[in-house]
Amino acid sequence: MTANPAKVVVLGVDAASPALLEQWAADGALPVLHSLAKRGLTAQIGGLDGFFVGATWPTLSTGVGPGTHGIHYLTQLEPGTYAYRRMADGALGARSPFWARLGRAGRRVAVMDVPLSVLEPGLNGVQVVEWGAHDAVYGFEAWPTSLRDEILATVGPHPLGPSCDGARPSVADVAAFVDRLVRGVDAKTRLTRSVLAQGGWDLLVQVFTEAHCAGHQCWHLHDPAHPAHDAGVAEAVGDPLLTVLGAIDEAIGAIVDDAGDAFVLVLTAHGMSHSHGSQLLLPEILGRLGLSAPLMPPSRSVVGNATSAAWHRLPPALRARLGSVRARVTREGGASPLPSLGVDPAASRCFVVGNGQAVGGIRLNLVGREPAGLVERGDEELELVDELSRELLALRDERTGRPAVRRVVRSAALYDGPMLDHLPDVLVEWNDELPIGSAGLRDGYGARVRLTSPQVGVVEALNHWGRSGEHRPGGLLIAAGGGIRGGRLAREVALVDLAPTLAGLLGISLTGLDGEPVAEIVTAAPA
Repeated sequence: MTANPAKVVVLGVDAASPALLEQWAADGALPVLHSLAKRGLTAQIGGLDGFFVGATWPTLSTGVGPGTHGIHYLTQLEPGTYAYRRMADGALGARSPFWARLGRAGRRVAVMDVPLSVLEPGLNGVQVVEWGAHDAVYGFEAWPTSLRDEILATVGPHPLGPSCDGARPSVADVAAFVDRLVRGVDAKTRLTRSVLAQGGWDLLVQVFTEAHCAGHQCWHLHDPAHPAHDAGVAEAVGDPLLTVLGAIDEAIGAIVDDAGDAFVLVLTAHGMSHSHGSQLLLPEILGRLGLSAPLMPPSRSVVGNATSAAWHRLPPALRARLGSVRARVTREGGASPLPSLGVDPAASRCFVVGNGQAVGGIRLNLVGREPAGLVERGDEELELVDELSRELLALRDERTGRPAVRRVVRSAALYDGPMLDHLPDVLVEWNDELPIGSAGLRDGYGARVRLTSPQVGVVEALNHWGRSGEHRPGGLLIAAGGGIRGGRLAREVALVDLAPTLAGLLGISLTGLDGEPVAEIVTAAPA
């Protein structure tokens, strides 16, 4: 046990399915989570309404909603232009993360591998950015700067490298991938315990992003109902999700033991389930409706695909060491070109913008905001949204005959704030009842998507996206220690409630946040 342990330890299990965590904890497959849940407080974490997947961690980190911090995806349009920019090109929205504010208030913090978080030079404590990441946005960095070399010398690079995407056609490929994830968990645990042993921390945060990689890449091996499920591979390697989550469960146990009587919060901020692929048809649908004027795909996309494929053929150790260089080059525009608009803005009333696969994003070409705006704000804007809603909700999935879209909603109906124009104007929530295959998995079985409507006709495409698992909104929180009473919270905890809750455990009241401290947790701390 650490002589002077941290007061609050937060351990994230990134993008793990809350249902699986609870099921396997109850079954005894995740005994540490079972023990924490039995003696602590369990609560559902509510997902972001509209589900901007890229906004999940920024919302948790800043304690404000997407309309205030302005982040919704890794690349997004710069307001007033038709050009994309990367998240890494600027500050993380308009707000500081809660750990930077706690540091300025005199609390000593250690923050490691929180997804989509930028390095905070001068932080009162230590920070590790993307030593192990699902996708490297900023590259591996650390504060103090000497810590980066110390980590490479003592723990080494992450066994997987800065990205987990890649083709793994054989049993050996999948087994090696899972093994690298498990070794990554082990190395991350050693790093965390080493930092924790320094003592004197008020707050320590570590996020196991290995769960995120396993969910995206191996959901089809976990789920027999997935079109890409391969029973032979699954029998040979077991359930990769259970293997990786089991390693994380053991890691949490070791860290909690070292943490002594600290408050411990284990959380997953959003979930994971089977992939669904109607989003790839949205640009053509808008074109069929006469709302967008598509351009021919630029040849540089082919170059980008070739570059990505070459990157994933490099040995994992080499990718790990080159990750920060790649991220820096990418930020400077020398590799992995930014997406283009894909339409003629002078002839398009609206167009698709990146927002992930689960919920599509549409931007309206508004007069006075876009350089070649065609749609007047007010009545004309609302009439266009009504038309989009009517036509998208009329789409049917040919496999089931059921609606392909669950909801079409304006971002302004869900959020407000000074950064609202940084978000898509319209969100398209796709029906995810049935999983979809991938052209790169199991010979492409179930990878063709076909939708139909009276106005659009039949649209179809082959899904080439290699991930078999896709995000879902909603997460899970387990809080234990001190005077926290066991049981299950009857209400959901909002993502924006987590920052003020953690600050409250340390006796700090943060102003200007959208959430409130969870009283059942904060009141358990001594005055």
